Amino acid sequence: MHTPTPSRRGLLRFGAAAAPLIALGSVLPTAGRAAAATPAAAAAPAPASAPLLRMPAETDRHDRTFMAWPALPSVWRTQLSAVRDDIAKLAHEISRYEPVVVVARPGQAADARYYCGPGAYHRITVIEISNDDLWIRDFGPTFVVGPGTIAGVDTNFNGWGKDGTPYYQRYAEDAAVAGTLLAEYGVDRIRAPFVGEGGALETDGEGTLLATVSSWVNPNRNPGLSRDQVDRALRTTLGMDKVIWLDGVAGQDITDAHIDCLARFTAPGRVLLDRPGPGTDRVWVEVYEQAKRALSTATDARGRSLTVVELPAPDRRRIRGRDLGKEFLSSYSNFYVANGAVFVPQFGHAAADARARAVLQAEFPTRDIVQVDIDNIASGGGGIHCATQSQPSVPPLR
Repeated sequence: MHTPTPSRRGLLRFGAAAAPLIALGSVLPTAGRAAAATPAAAAAPAPASAPLLRMPAETDRHDRTFMAWPALPSVWRTQLSAVRDDIAKLAHEISRYEPVVVVARPGQAADARYYCGPGAYHRITVIEISNDDLWIRDFGPTFVVGPGTIAGVDTNFNGWGKDGTPYYQRYAEDAAVAGTLLAEYGVDRIRAPFVGEGGALETDGEGTLLATVSSWVNPNRNPGLSRDQVDRALRTTLGMDKVIWLDGVAGQDITDAHIDCLARFTAPGRVLLDRPGPGTDRVWVEVYEQAKRALSTATDARGRSLTVVELPAPDRRRIRGRDLGKEFLSSYSNFYVANGAVFVPQFGHAAADARARAVLQAEFPTRDIVQVDIDNIASGGGGIHCATQSQPSVPPLR
């Protein structure tokens, strides 16, 4: 086991069917709960001294970045080696700024270590945990922190709810990664009272959450739950005060329109909005238009209106990846913020790549903007943010 992060060891077991959502409001965002044997025990009022846990902004300090080694030839077929090259390249770039931990199946760990071999500045560790694919943002833990403590939320990954659809791929081992990884690092585990993915969550770190209805209020994840019920479950679990809902669209991609390819906070009160480029299907233009309208009138948890900055996507007819299939994600909005840097794709449309760099540099003036060719990852419908998950540093005791 790795050196534990400051936290009391414990396991919170909640389920949407096991306890009424109304009973969870006073307990889910508090840290330091001993293992709850029953939902009734979990519903007891939190001690007055229990610190509030809240999902932090990605811009907060990290201890490390987690990534996952692409595992299955059945998913990537002839591209598997090229996708592994992309993951290793991305791990190397991130390791210049913070440590990287790569999860790999035991039988593939040696190959992962070879691809991600150490260099002069690389701080990359490969740990043996069975997985199915690389999208650790979605199946890994989503962290919440409070003064002197941290916990990881297991969001009950179910393969994006794609059982019985053409999008289905094996996910049982991915679904177990969050719990195993948290145990490895000595971090408390909170079992969420909902089903979802980390890529469907975006926060300003001050109590405001951005999310799409299509990814959450969907019978393939949370059957029978209304938007109000999902809203409350997200707020109580993640320590949020308000959810700003964008419509998204269901059934058009494997994620049902994750928020991290649409709208991202760069600071409290500031949102980058993905603007589709030429050649984009009309359905995604409509998603953007609805999001723009909604954000223009929205206020955050502190009552502030939002400043919306558009991040234009490249022309899909001019990118290198135009021959890699219709699932290719040509979005700059799926960037990842690490310590001292922002990692963003570059797609070979020079003018659009330069414009994206300029927009991001203006939003993050104190960080390096690092552009990375991830065409093989993007061909699977994801990006840099999808392939990473940050473990935030524990805030100091007040």
